[in-house]
Amino acid sequence: MMRAIDKKLLRDLWRLKGQVVSIAFVVASGIALLVMSLSTHDALRTSANAYYERYRFGHVFAGVKRAPTQLEERIEALDGVQSVQLRISMQAILDVKDFPEPLMGRLVSLPEGGQPRLNRLFLRSGRLVEPGAVDEVVINESFAEAHGLVAGDTISAIINDKKRELLIVGIATSPEFIYVISPFALMPDKKRYGILWMGRKAMEAAYDYDRAFNDLSLTVMRGTDTRATIRALDELLAPYGGRGAIDRTDHLSSWFVENELKQNQTSARIMPTIFLIVAAFLTNTVLTRLISTERSEIGLMKAFGYSNIEVGWHYAKFVIAITSLGIVLGWILGAYLGQFATQTYAKNLNFPVLIYKPGLFAFVVGALVSLAVGLLATARAVREAALLPPVVAMRPPEPPVFHRATSIWSPIGLLDEPTRIIARQIGRFPMRAGVTTLGFAGAVAMMVLSLQFTDAVDEIATTHFNELQREDLTLGFSDPKSTVILEEIGRLPGVRSVEPMRLVPADLVSAHRGHRGALQGVSTDAKLMQIFDVRKGAVEIPAEGIVLTSKLAEKLDVTVGEDVLVQVLEGERPEGRVNVVAVYDSYIGMSAYMNIDVLNGLLGDRAVTDYISVLIDERVESDLLTVLKNLPTVSMVALKSVSVSNFHDTVAETLLIFVGFFSAFSFALGFGVTYNAQRIALSERGRELATLRVLGFSRHDALYILLGETMLLVSVALPLGCALGWLMTALFVNSSGFQTELMRLPLVIAPSTFGAAVVVLLLATAFSGVVMKRRVDNLDLISVLKTRE
Repeated sequence: MMRAIDKKLLRDLWRLKGQVVSIAFVVASGIALLVMSLSTHDALRTSANAYYERYRFGHVFAGVKRAPTQLEERIEALDGVQSVQLRISMQAILDVKDFPEPLMGRLVSLPEGGQPRLNRLFLRSGRLVEPGAVDEVVINESFAEAHGLVAGDTISAIINDKKRELLIVGIATSPEFIYVISPFALMPDKKRYGILWMGRKAMEAAYDYDRAFNDLSLTVMRGTDTRATIRALDELLAPYGGRGAIDRTDHLSSWFVENELKQNQTSARIMPTIFLIVAAFLTNTVLTRLISTERSEIGLMKAFGYSNIEVGWHYAKFVIAITSLGIVLGWILGAYLGQFATQTYAKNLNFPVLIYKPGLFAFVVGALVSLAVGLLATARAVREAALLPPVVAMRPPEPPVFHRATSIWSPIGLLDEPTRIIARQIGRFPMRAGVTTLGFAGAVAMMVLSLQFTDAVDEIATTHFNELQREDLTLGFSDPKSTVILEEIGRLPGVRSVEPMRLVPADLVSAHRGHRGALQGVSTDAKLMQIFDVRKGAVEIPAEGIVLTSKLAEKLDVTVGEDVLVQVLEGERPEGRVNVVAVYDSYIGMSAYMNIDVLNGLLGDRAVTDYISVLIDERVESDLLTVLKNLPTVSMVALKSVSVSNFHDTVAETLLIFVGFFSAFSFALGFGVTYNAQRIALSERGRELATLRVLGFSRHDALYILLGETMLLVSVALPLGCALGWLMTALFVNSSGFQTELMRLPLVIAPSTFGAAVVVLLLATAFSGVVMKRRVDNLDLISVLKTRE
């Protein structure tokens, strides 16, 4: 049979069901966020690893100007090398019917009549290229979906200065191109950059690459140090114009995936923790108030023989019951949201393999942490209940000491009676008011933290596209061109201004630290492509020396005035020491800038450029794009307006998904705090409010006294919550997960974000107030006024 003390527990839980459910939902929010984040991270990690392994994603990648295929045996002979795939890879301008802009594409060779050894294709539809076919291609899935292309359609491409019609025979994905990013693009662009796989013989004939290659990937045996393999491969390819080998972790697509996973993992650590702490605060408040109102019940339990341990365990079970309800709800909600988030990510990443099997770790950790936090937060209240002597418990608590106002002209004396009651209640219990205010402030802070992501994204886009890149479009060439090309481009319709730019792969070395990236050369008087410090503004291009982003300088451990060793990874592979003349802060990437003339001199070239920044007249943009579609010398066209739109779209599909979840849970948090504060106030002051009603106060006065205290505390909490939100945001964005080599999240909070957070708490308070109004209106004056004696 159920013991009497357990029946009391069930009655207490039912009597306080509103507060129990609200607290449980806050706990569930924290658990759901934790389970969603961890399960999504694990699913993406497992799916990516399975995809990489099943379709043999390479471990090392390298580019070269042109090398003979006979090198394959020497590459395979390198220590630890397991398998090698040589191929031809070229950039091309594409033309899709009824699409006005010139598109960019990358042509990649396929072995005749079969799959490549590495970076194999997963065919979504169609087939591979037939052996010997000269005009057949397989295209990547995201590009095909963006244009509605299917097997049997055709696409035009400028291949080695000749425009050709290509037949699409298959739609595929590859682990090498999870993120398909064009040169100079900040984010993937599914519509304007595609991958086309073409037969090896067809590409050999088109580009005169008979028994030659310019791109390779390889895998290594387990336990092999890829750094040694990369060094040996660089030495082997150097005579043939090697551009520097990179590890899989530095591969652009893999790098993006890893940054996504890292940010997801950071969110899993921080956001759920905040929710669980707030839930523990609410549980402690409810339990403390419950114990204070059940002093006589505690005395009776001990008088009937219940020990201190049994009484303490009784109230501990109250905490466990609330937390357990939140855990179960959080498990269910977290599993659903985790699957939704995983499917959304997998869709954007085009994973052919999706493994969503939430492990027990996330569920067990969430349950244990929430139980531990809840019990620790209420340990003092439980201990006081257990140690309360029966004689003391049977007596009513000592009333608080009240004092008469010193003057009728004091601030309180100037208020009307209901408002005076509110002010006196807060003044008599300042600690309680302070804790409640802190709870309200926490709800506002969480909303600020959730919403500031949109401000950060807008700041990144504004800085990068409006301050750094002031051109309208960027043109690229397959090989460096004489700066005479500037005059030719300048004569095209609608072109207002042009500036040269050079981009070469290079290693930057300082002492024992190094970075493999690129050197960007721009003119000293550049106006379209500027170096922009997010703190100080525009930075001049120096006549000599090198300018580094602060993130790159930190990685190399160098400061202004020190030298770095520049090792160019193309051509004659020159190297030399260059002085760091400036370091600037940026939100994106790790860039290194030099005067283009100095860079050309280092390479032993005359005045050449491989990219051109162009400012155009938007009124004739369509005419210019039509010309560029058929210009054989151009291999890349990147419109800034497209990059801006694509940046926002890509971020909205990933980061802002979680912002939506966090915002919804933050509203639930605000409602939980306000509802519990008002519900506890009603339970404590029900007799007082009923007495006031009997003395002639109206229902409106009683409701005003109850809700007025909450609104006064909320008004104090709003600025405090905004300040706390700023502090939490600062801690959040400065964590390692959001300060990566790819992107640094800025600490930017717009006034509208603070305003939205304030409005959300006010709405949650109003919604809670509507619920309380019904309770006050239905207050049974006779039963409330009955004494327990």
